[in-house]
Amino acid sequence: MGCGSCSSGGCGTPAGCNNNGSCGSGGCGKLSVFDWLAGMQPATGQASFDLVEIRFKNTRKEFYKNHEHLELHAGDRVAVEAASGYDIGIVSMTGALVKLQMDKKQVSYDSKEIKKIYRHATEEDIEMWTDAREQEAKTMLKARHIANELKLEMKIGDVEYQADKTKATFFYTADDRVDFRELIRVLADQFKVRIEMRQIGARQEAGRLGGIGSCGRELCCSTWLTDFRSVSTSAARYQQLSINPIKLAGQCGKLKCCLNYELETYVDALKDFPDNVSKLKTEKGRAFHFKTDIFKRTMWFTYEDAPDKLIPLSVDRVNEIIALNNDGKKVADLRDFVEEVVVVEEPDFENVVGQDSLTRFDNRGSNSGKKKRRKNRNRNNQNKPQGQKTQGENSNNPKPKQKQAQNKSNPRPPGQGKSQGQNRNKNKRRPQSESGNQKK
Repeated sequence: MGCGSCSSGGCGTPAGCNNNGSCGSGGCGKLSVFDWLAGMQPATGQASFDLVEIRFKNTRKEFYKNHEHLELHAGDRVAVEAASGYDIGIVSMTGALVKLQMDKKQVSYDSKEIKKIYRHATEEDIEMWTDAREQEAKTMLKARHIANELKLEMKIGDVEYQADKTKATFFYTADDRVDFRELIRVLADQFKVRIEMRQIGARQEAGRLGGIGSCGRELCCSTWLTDFRSVSTSAARYQQLSINPIKLAGQCGKLKCCLNYELETYVDALKDFPDNVSKLKTEKGRAFHFKTDIFKRTMWFTYEDAPDKLIPLSVDRVNEIIALNNDGKKVADLRDFVEEVVVVEEPDFENVVGQDSLTRFDNRGSNSGKKKRRKNRNRNNQNKPQGQKTQGENSNNPKPKQKQAQNKSNPRPPGQGKSQGQNRNKNKRRPQSESGNQKK
């Protein structure tokens, strides 16, 4: 019997995404963690770490204290302490890896704000938790309709119910400050629960909702990225990307977070490149900078009178020419500074065995038959004497096999003359002079 989150759905709950099974993250792979310290035992004399990381809906995670010393594993559903009542969460991390995560997020071990884990979740707790999760989508749509009626400049992106259905948290985004006191009164009267409004940014909203990026993969903010750093257009300029807001913006409307991934590598590679190189002075005229290949350390220049001819120069050569220009000297021609590039020929392994041919299996039988006939012919030539010819080599005697069989059945005695048809053909071949003498 499989669990509700597996593909078989053996526990009676449907499997798959959109949280219609027993998935606690609200989507597949949202901020999932691989515990690479799971198999390591604590050192002798060292107590086990009693803090546990619990994940809730979407990307919300918090640290809780296992004061009851329960045996917890990743994936267990537990009832935890809340501001009022209790909540249900899923264990995402245990052991020494939690300590590393707390050091990374600068959370104190002895903080009084760390809440406690009550118990393992019972079947009643899970049923109530499931009902609360099913009401969240309807509640969000009604809350959006109420906010529009009150003419509030805000967007409610997500709603999260507490497992005991005593509290609902509304996550919203807004450009300016919003007075939602009237909204809280209407929502509390409508849903009969305590209301909490929490403002989040555009990147946090995209992380909670999830989606597919332009790269074809799930959004980084919804799968693994938790540290949102500011992204500026200078990151695109360093990487020589076109400043196109449509292509550089993500689903949140902000610049893509992935622009910062390789920025440090580009900055280190650009340290040796000259700054603000627009033109070089030569005796043939001014040469203008056309483009740059950062990792090949090559810069291309063109003359004014020949803009279609590109001259590649290495960074060292360009710095050398700039130093001469600063001293008031001009070089004769940029082509004198072009370095010869040694091209290493790599073996071409494309289509080695004909794997790209769509008809390779159709021609396989005919080609193998030809190879077998060729091998048999060569073998017969090796076994025969040197003076004897094969049947295919004797071009003067192209007799069909049927005629040869007929001659064998009716052997001609030695000395017998030719047939009548052969004599008739012989008479046709005689010259006219001979035929005239016979008539005489």
